[in-house]
Amino acid sequence: MKQRIKNLTSKVLSDHFFLLKEYIFDYIKDDLKEERHTREVYDHGDGASVLLYNLNKRTVVLTRQFRLPTHLNGTESGMSIEVCAGSLDGDNPEECAKREVLEETGYLVPDVERVLEAYASPAVMTELAYLFIAAYTDEMKITVGGGLKEEQEHIEVLEMSFEKAFEMLRTGEIRDARTIMLLQHFKITKLM
Repeated sequence: MKQRIKNLTSKVLSDHFFLLKEYIFDYIKDDLKEERHTREVYDHGDGASVLLYNLNKRTVVLTRQFRLPTHLNGTESGMSIEVCAGSLDGDNPEECAKREVLEETGYLVPDVERVLEAYASPAVMTELAYLFIAAYTDEMKITVGGGLKEEQEHIEVLEMSFEKAFEMLRTGEIRDARTIMLLQHFKITKLM
């Protein structure tokens, strides 16, 4: 495939929490004509997300927490039901996945299974999401979870039946893309 980008320049718009840059570049179309583009790109860093499941109990573990963007986009409470997730922060995806499960849910899982990789929102973000599933048992619960105080996380841990989780997908109570992908993957690969 031929190179489509020329004259790429950037400037930092914000570097407060994560990095937001404006990029200007020339895009070479199929007819070889160039057109000027301006885009803003948010560099959030890559992340890992994990769906915990227990086949014997027929349950999954999800989390509920406040997300300002959901509130700003019409969810009055701002609460979002999601799988465990977090930024890699220098770890490999597997270690990050296990760390986030422990911090957010209190489960110490020995293994995670990588099932997918997906760009979170490729039109505006650089983030590549590494998606995992992991089996859990009651004996793996070693803390209450709930997230890290220093990260201002206030996470509610939700253990629910497979049927309840799939119903929440159907009704739109679960709207997080990673959670939707992982629940659907789990249903197709583990339950069919």
